[in-house]
Amino acid sequence: MGRAFEFRKGRKMKRWAHMSKTFTKIGREIAMAVKASGPDPESNSRLRAIIANAKSENMPKVNIDGAIQRASTKSDKEFEEVVYEGKGPHSVVLVIETATDNPTRTVGNIRNYFNKRGGQLMVSGSLDFMFERIGIFRIPIAGINLDDFELEMIDFGMEEMEDDGEGHLMISVPFTDFGRMQKALEDKKIEITSAELQRIPQNYIEVTEEQEEEVNKLLEAIEDDDDVTNVYHNMKVV
Repeated sequence: MGRAFEFRKGRKMKRWAHMSKTFTKIGREIAMAVKASGPDPESNSRLRAIIANAKSENMPKVNIDGAIQRASTKSDKEFEEVVYEGKGPHSVVLVIETATDNPTRTVGNIRNYFNKRGGQLMVSGSLDFMFERIGIFRIPIAGINLDDFELEMIDFGMEEMEDDGEGHLMISVPFTDFGRMQKALEDKKIEITSAELQRIPQNYIEVTEEQEEEVNKLLEAIEDDDDVTNVYHNMKVV
């Protein structure tokens, strides 16, 4: 089993525990995608991927359409993606993705979380290299000849493929091949249940149960911030 999927299954971080927070996160992603490439999903591949993710989270169509409408009419706030890096307790490295309309507020909040829980916010670019950025696609497995499909998808950057045991295939690709794989799946008329970019640590730090609890307190504080969309770390979770 590949390390990308081990990482996906092994994480015990709280991620979007409340549905309202999930919808807020997706709404901000839609706003940024529309701002970057327009409101038409047919010509905006990033927006198509986000809509697929929204549907997989059971986000109502009216919410999706409303978010696109607000972004296209500029009645919504202007959000930008900002990535922060820091060291938590016991030298655990964190990379934090945010979607914010006020970077000054966001960086102040995140610095405060680190300071209060035994960590330190670091200079941008000082730690991100410790993570590999990959794309993960989830597609229905029904009707797919796995051997033929694997050989074909290798040409579009596929590095790993795995049955998730829930009726779907998980496909991983390098960050640079994300768009190429999305187009290949769409050209084959394969439904993309979800598509996301993740950061996978190159190496892990082992901690004790007590140390893990300290790190988790920092993770929970950061993830509860409305501006935070994803948090990645290199703590080994058993």
